[in-house]
Order: sequence, then C-alpha cells, then structure tokens
Amino acid sequence: MGKTKKGLFQKSLDGIEFLGNKLPHPVTLFAILALLVLVLSAALSQLGISVEHPGKEDEMVEITNLLNAEGIQYIFSSMTDNFIGFAPLGVVLVTMLGIGVAERTGLISALLRGFVLSVPNRFITLGLVFAGIMSSVASDAGYVVLPPLGALIFAALGRHPLAGLAAAFAGVSAGFSANLLLSGTDVMLGELTIAAASIVDPAYAETMNIAMNYAFIAVSVFVLTLIGTWVTEKIVEPRLGSYKQEGNEETDESLDGLKPVEKKGLIWAGVSLVIGLGLTALLILPENAPMRGTEGSTMDQIVQSPFMSSLVPIIAILFLIPGLVYGVVTKVIRNDKDVAGQMSDTMASMGMFIVLAFTAGQFVAYFNESNMGLVLGVYGAKFLDSINLTGIPLILIFILITAFINLFIGSASAKWAMMAPVFVPIMMQLGYSPELTQMAYRVADSTTNIISPLMTYFAIIIAFAQKYDKKMGIGTLISTMIPYSIFFLVGWTIMLIIWMLFGIPLGPGGPLEYPN
Repeated sequence: MGKTKKGLFQKSLDGIEFLGNKLPHPVTLFAILALLVLVLSAALSQLGISVEHPGKEDEMVEITNLLNAEGIQYIFSSMTDNFIGFAPLGVVLVTMLGIGVAERTGLISALLRGFVLSVPNRFITLGLVFAGIMSSVASDAGYVVLPPLGALIFAALGRHPLAGLAAAFAGVSAGFSANLLLSGTDVMLGELTIAAASIVDPAYAETMNIAMNYAFIAVSVFVLTLIGTWVTEKIVEPRLGSYKQEGNEETDESLDGLKPVEKKGLIWAGVSLVIGLGLTALLILPENAPMRGTEGSTMDQIVQSPFMSSLVPIIAILFLIPGLVYGVVTKVIRNDKDVAGQMSDTMASMGMFIVLAFTAGQFVAYFNESNMGLVLGVYGAKFLDSINLTGIPLILIFILITAFINLFIGSASAKWAMMAPVFVPIMMQLGYSPELTQMAYRVADSTTNIISPLMTYFAIIIAFAQKYDKKMGIGTLISTMIPYSIFFLVGWTIMLIIWMLFGIPLGPGGPLEYPN
C-alpha cells in the first residue's frame, strides 16, 4: 500500500512538472491572451450581447469589436500607451530603486543574518520562520540567505539541517504575502486590483490605496510564524529523524556572526530609518500637515490623504536612505557612481518584468477596451448568484482555484494580471470589495509556492538541500514542504473567514464589502 501511494504521489508531481513545462513563457502567454481577446471581441460583438452598466443606471454596455477599422486603429495607436500605462510598471520600478539599494549594499542580508543569529536556541525555529516571512520585502535575499543559514544553524545545534532549511523556505516563500512592512508585492498587486476595480466603478477605484490589506497581512505574520514553527517541530523534524553527518565537507561552513563594520552599519542605518520615519510622521500627523487630508475625522484625513496616494515614493525613500547609510559605513558605497551602479543593476534585474509588462499591458488594455471584463463580470455574478455560490463558500472556491493555478504559473503578478480583470468585477457585483478579493488571492498564491516544482527558486533550494542529502530531489523536497503548504493554506483561510465574520477592515480604507 505504501509503495502504491508513493507511486501515485510521484506521478502527480511528474504530471504537474510536465504540464507546467508545456505552458508558454508568461510573456508569450500574455501575447496569446491578447490575440485571443481580439478574436473573441470580434466574434462576441456580432451576437449583440449587452448588459446594464453596474455603476451607471440605464446605461447599456456592449462588447466592442477590436478587429474592425476603428479597432485596428486603436490597436496600433494605443500600443505604447498600453505599455506605459500598465498599472504596476512605474510604481514597481520606483519602489525597487529604493529596495534594490538596500539589498545590494548588503543591508537586508545583514539584517536577516543578525536577527536569526541573535535568537535564543529554543526560539530559533520561530525566528527562522519569522525572518523568512519578513524577507519578502526583498525576496531574493531571503531565498539566498535564509534556507542555507537555517540548515547550518540546525546542524550546529545537533538538529536535522533539512528541518532548518524547510522552516526558512516555508517562511520566505509560502508566507511572502505577509509582512509588517509594505513591500513591492503590495504595490504590484494593489495597482492591478485598482485598475480592475475601475472597470466597474472608477470613482471607487480612486479611493483605493496600496495599503488596502495591511492590517490583515501584519497580523498574518504572527499567525503564520506560529503555524510554521509548529509544523517544523511537530511534523517535519520528527519525520526527518536524527541527522548523521557523513563527512560532507560542504557542510563545514562558517556560522560567524556579523562583522564589526556590519554591526556599525546596521546601527547607523537604524538611526537613519528612525529619522526618516520621524520626518514622514511630521508630514501627516500634525494638524494642517502638507500630506494630510482635509475632510472628515482624524482617521479619514489620514486614510484619504495625499500621504496614502504617495506610499510608493515614501516606501522607496525609506529603503533607500538606510541602504545608502549602510553602504557608506561598510564602504560598499564610496561615491555617487556606486549608487548609480547599484540602481542600474537593480533595473537590469527587472528586465524580464519590463518585457512582461509590455505584453501584459496589451492584454489588460484590450480586455478593458472590448468591455469583455464588464460583461463577463455581470454574467458571472448572475450565474454564481443563481446557484447560491456566495459568501464564505465563494471565497473558499476562489482560494482553491488560485492555489491550483499557482502550481503551474508561479509569477504572482502574471497570474493576477490575468485574473483580476475577471474576478474583481464578478466579486464586486456580488457585493465583495476588491480589497477582499485581492487578499483571498494573496492567501492562495503564497501557500502553494513551496510545492510547485516550477517555482523560480526551487532548483536553488534543492541545491542547498543536497549538501546534506545527496539523494534530495524534487519529489523529496515537495513531500517535506507539503505539511507547510496544507497548514498555511488552512490556517490562513480560517483567519480570513474569521476576519470576514467579524467584519474587520483589511487595512486603511480596505472594507470587506463593496456598496453596489
């Protein structure tokens, strides 16, 4: 029986890998989807399909043919604007200018290492998972630093190194949508959600902000940290058993703490951050502050304010300044050319995202211009309502669908660029806010990363693991990570359901319901 189950499990993993590898690159996928939208717009426009605009009474909306004379003119004349106007493009690049400097000077890496190495032994599992979750502000650093560091620390403590690697990997990847700080993920997904909401209600979309999920993701940090710690110590580590080192020279790596210059750099970077936060507070907290709103209560003046609409450059600056200070103190930065070089390297690393933005921008623009999103949203909402699929069951189905798709398409931005224009309007028609739809997406998108062999860093994690187990392969790693994926998905979903039952806002200006 055991062999049969193992065979079926391995076959399912092989099937996921095979099907995933058959999918085209996300850049190509969006190009295909854009062409499909053009063809469907021509075909469906001939059927005379129309719906009443959900945000405007007595206004009927029909599908626009994008392959007639006017449509073809639109395709060519709008191509550049579609690229430049792709919602996440500018905001992600601006954010990464600041985060990139903090990462490339070594600030984020030193911060992660310093935190983990300073945690008492009995809390080391908890510290690893927590550090992994927090590393999502610069996920590359998290993947490169924490899994091998976790393995080394566990080995030094006489525990199984693969358990330490798994705990760190679970935090970095499965919990990347949770954080105590706003990150590039909030910026990227938030802009796509706002753009999708504007399909139905442009006025509502203008009131939204990228911190729409902040309250939920901040609390999620502590919930996921506890879940990840429990899974590691009660399931994964007992299953791995005791570790017997077989003279692997590769495991004899240094566990030295931070160098004095790194500690000095962290201190001064911390001072600069405190000063930066203080100056930021002066822009919004005092009455009549320049970045504060002017209408409503004190909270309204903060939520609906120039400050909230300026979070992208503020995030970039709050990462840039400590990164610069750390770089200067550690002598990684010696002049302005070094800073420019680091920013240039960061933008170079965003090359694939920029190319993706071009084809994704065309798809999103064509989908909106054709009115297919609006029509599909109305009909989809009517269908779900007719079969009584609403409320918590609807959210659960959406989470499961997203989690399954994530096994084959790893990019969070690519998936949401495809799904947001469809699902956000549908949910809005059923009375659920775009903020709630985005949060449900983030829960599902994060939790199955660690069991997808197509995840970008999967091969790197296997390479780290093979230092301790030469036979480590895709199936072995996935079987080790499955408990994290299941318990993160179940625990995080339960947390979202409780949040819904108590009607708690997801963040500043982040309601659960859409007043349709």
